[in-house]
Amino acid sequence: MLVRVRSEAVLGVTAVGVDVEVDVVGGMPAFNLVGLAGGAVQEAKVRVLAAVRNIGVQLPQKRVTVNLAPADLRKEGTGFDLAIAVALLAATHALPPEALDGLHFVGELSLSGEVKPVRGALPQAIEARRAGARGLVLPEANALEAAAVEGLPVHPARHFGQIVAWARGEAVLPTQLPQPAAPQPAAGLDLRDVAGQETAKRALEVAAAGGHNVLMLGPPGSGKTMLARRLPGILPPLSFEEALEATVVHSVAGLLRNRGLLTERPFRAPHHSISDAGLVGGGNAPRPGEVSLAHQGVLFLDELPEFKRHVLDALRQPAEDGEVVLSRAGRTVSYPASFMLVAAMNPCPCGHHGSAGRACQCSLLDLQRYRRRISGPLLDRIDLHVEVPSLPVSLLGTAGAGEESAAVRGRAAAARRAQADRAGSRGARCNAHLRGAALRRHCAPDEAGRALLVRAVERLGLSARAHDRILRVARTIADLEGSDPVRALHVGEAIQYRALDRPI
Repeated sequence: MLVRVRSEAVLGVTAVGVDVEVDVVGGMPAFNLVGLAGGAVQEAKVRVLAAVRNIGVQLPQKRVTVNLAPADLRKEGTGFDLAIAVALLAATHALPPEALDGLHFVGELSLSGEVKPVRGALPQAIEARRAGARGLVLPEANALEAAAVEGLPVHPARHFGQIVAWARGEAVLPTQLPQPAAPQPAAGLDLRDVAGQETAKRALEVAAAGGHNVLMLGPPGSGKTMLARRLPGILPPLSFEEALEATVVHSVAGLLRNRGLLTERPFRAPHHSISDAGLVGGGNAPRPGEVSLAHQGVLFLDELPEFKRHVLDALRQPAEDGEVVLSRAGRTVSYPASFMLVAAMNPCPCGHHGSAGRACQCSLLDLQRYRRRISGPLLDRIDLHVEVPSLPVSLLGTAGAGEESAAVRGRAAAARRAQADRAGSRGARCNAHLRGAALRRHCAPDEAGRALLVRAVERLGLSARAHDRILRVARTIADLEGSDPVRALHVGEAIQYRALDRPI
């Protein structure tokens, strides 16, 4: 008997429908699985047969053929186990085939029949709704993320025996209801906890308002990491569309066990020993890297010069395009990577160049060699270079006296709304993404501002990309003030945020 049920295969951050066809006929007992299945999928026949036996179902000694269609699409992962198992039982008359009509099945089976979580449940739920499924049966640990898809009944299960009893009409599977995504503040991380550093706080506010990349330069212990970790708390709250985009990436990476939509912007802080594949994504079966896991949030690179040069250079294209494209034999996948890059570094190898408290032990050659670890093209893609000096003793006890993150977030959100209104429905989401005609139209300074910018470019030897980035930052500063024209004072402040373009 031939039975067909539906499942999904994950490709990048999307999913495509897969027909799981099971044919059971007489003959020499065998279990054949075809359809360009990867290693983990081929092992499904061992898991499925053991799970079926351990829930007390005795299969007849017949020839079983499983086909995963379309056969020219490579299948990876363990998510087809559940679909194969229910189709096998229906094909051997252990389940009524009509009970499976319109249902989609996703999940891994243990040998005991436990339904284990899989990667990519959210994009699979999106594809199931698009295909008109009347329900999606999946592991209980994946239920919250799948329930975020409106209009699709989601039925979580802990054990394969529950699903069998449900299909026979002997039990009821629950329906997972979506949970409201209420934003939660970052645990105790408020900007007022950082003593002093008003210039750096102002720079972070500008960055949050316009989505700009930031590099903080200062000696050890000056507060660079504290500032960076408080940046998500001053960014505007995630919209539903942004939360869905970010959650899909985390779902594909398998980071959403028993969690629904993300409520706060991601903050990723990889160690400087990370590989280029770990940072931008890769592997034989491509997985999203840290730049994609930081989508719609913050990627923090502490001790920037300690990262390998080729790893940092791999950031250049994602930082510019907001996307990572990975090509492997026979397939190409893309992952979103629209993130704010926040980096921190010491001014020199010993960390005390320019510090009033301690003398620097580095030569000019040491300093130049240290800063050359970061390529010029990467620095060009960072909008704000901010100096974070050592705190004087008189300010060390002033933590908690500054402005709260909530107040700064309100101003940043208002500036983002002004940018969205100016750009329209099809324009750039924030000033950092302005390009071409939109950049010239919205960021053109007044005559005095233009003259100031020309002098700065000539004196500092700035590139055309740095010139445009100064304009974008100036536009954001004007938005924070509620000013429609970009004036010379806005351009002047934006130029001040180019510390590494000045001579040593």
